[in-house]
Amino acid sequence: MTKFIFITGGVVSGLGKGITAASLGRLLKQRGLKVAAQKLDPYINVDPGTMSPFQHGEVFVTDDGAETDLDLGHYERFIDEDLTKFSNLTSGKVYWNVLNRERAGGYLGQTVQVIPHITGEIIDFIYKGAEKSGCDVLITEIGGTTGDIESQPFLEAARQISLAKGDNDCLFIHVTLVPYLKGSNEHKSKPTQHSVKELRSMGISPDIIIARSDEPLSDEIKAKISLFCNVKPDCVIENLTLSNLYEAPLMLHYNGLDEVVCRELDLHTKKPDLSEWEDMVMKIKSRNKEVVIAVVGKYVRLPDAYLSIIESLNHAGYHTGSKVKIKWVDSEGVTKQNVAEKLGEANGIIIPGGFGDRGIEGKIHACQYARENDIPLLGICLGMQIAVIEFARNVCGLEGANSSEFDENSPHPVINLMEEQLGITKKGGTMRLGAYPCKTQSGTKLQLLYDKELISERHRHRYEFNNSYREVLTKHGMAICGTSPDNKLVEAIELPDKRFFVGVQYHPEFKSRPNKPHPLFLGLLKAALNIDI
Repeated sequence: MTKFIFITGGVVSGLGKGITAASLGRLLKQRGLKVAAQKLDPYINVDPGTMSPFQHGEVFVTDDGAETDLDLGHYERFIDEDLTKFSNLTSGKVYWNVLNRERAGGYLGQTVQVIPHITGEIIDFIYKGAEKSGCDVLITEIGGTTGDIESQPFLEAARQISLAKGDNDCLFIHVTLVPYLKGSNEHKSKPTQHSVKELRSMGISPDIIIARSDEPLSDEIKAKISLFCNVKPDCVIENLTLSNLYEAPLMLHYNGLDEVVCRELDLHTKKPDLSEWEDMVMKIKSRNKEVVIAVVGKYVRLPDAYLSIIESLNHAGYHTGSKVKIKWVDSEGVTKQNVAEKLGEANGIIIPGGFGDRGIEGKIHACQYARENDIPLLGICLGMQIAVIEFARNVCGLEGANSSEFDENSPHPVINLMEEQLGITKKGGTMRLGAYPCKTQSGTKLQLLYDKELISERHRHRYEFNNSYREVLTKHGMAICGTSPDNKLVEAIELPDKRFFVGVQYHPEFKSRPNKPHPLFLGLLKAALNIDI
């Protein structure tokens, strides 16, 4: 029987519910339990796929093609389990399903209401998440903060599950802020008390309180929170702000989180083996080199838009003993005249994914600069397409070469709309999404890095390499180093005469782990540090 853990937040957003959920998942996994995680998002969008990165940050894609919240990236990186479409639910998806069922007569003329129909849809999703994953413990994070009008149906669904399952099978963890007032030199528990009061008004009493603070909590303040919030003294868990998020599982373990969770859920497990995680944290702290990687994109004002890329670079940095300093370069401001100034200090360059024609020429200038100066470059999704466009223009002499996404009248559309995308007008969930196989070519850097002939990577795109230009590009020195198994789709390109110049149509950043860096990011960093690949 699956045990259910619900994680809620109070006072303010951004307290680290996602990191708490991910850290707890890792701790329970190290105790020998099979763990799955979910995120329930209150916004009305069906999924974040059509939301601006400035609004929502990165869209994380699962193997089965779900476009999800970026917190799922944290879950996968910490727990090291591939999540699915049953790992992220939005209010929009709930209402979409309920209304479509109503239009089809599925409710047999009933008046459709928030209770029981909306909450019932949420409950069914949570149970399906447990069933499909076959997990011992399902950790479900409820987005937003307690008191938000949008999150009320999700809290009510969680309350109903707790009523049905009973105390030993359901647990509520509330993450809240305990501010430190420098004027009076003391922590204040009132925000936590009010947040718990708000949660209780929804019929939920937290079993554990995660107290987020910048300063260590005294025993006195913990006892006060315990008394006024009606939780056991050892169920007030201190969660200090850390310099590195991968220290969070260790801190929460030392503060007793996994121990009290197992006790409250009547889970009898072995002690967690955290030696590998501890070794990794020691590596993080002992890095003694610095490497500068320029990320040339158009969403650089909000680094969360590239969160998985940031973490993938960090993972490779841990493995190479280097601190990665990311230089954010707005591609809209890059010109042929200033590209050397903007990228001169970079040891390596990443051109990430994106949509639309804004900043494209700046990315092309950056790509040309990297190629001509033999600066290690990794092009991701749109970044690979940029590398193809730049090479076609400046090496193959195909004047006006472009993607048909940016110029429908280009004389040389070296990047073109995928055949399966022709005629599609709806934007949500209609791209090539999720995991697809890729065959690496013998003798290429790509196969050397992966050390495999057949790999699987996650995609999110509509446009592809135009096969009509394969011959002319390869004739001028570009290698097609990865294709679909049937050889119809170009998945990766490289320039063999460069130290590291690789473009991939997929998103490798979604599969990197802190203790298992992705081979492409590791290869980029090794080249940037002049380490043999």
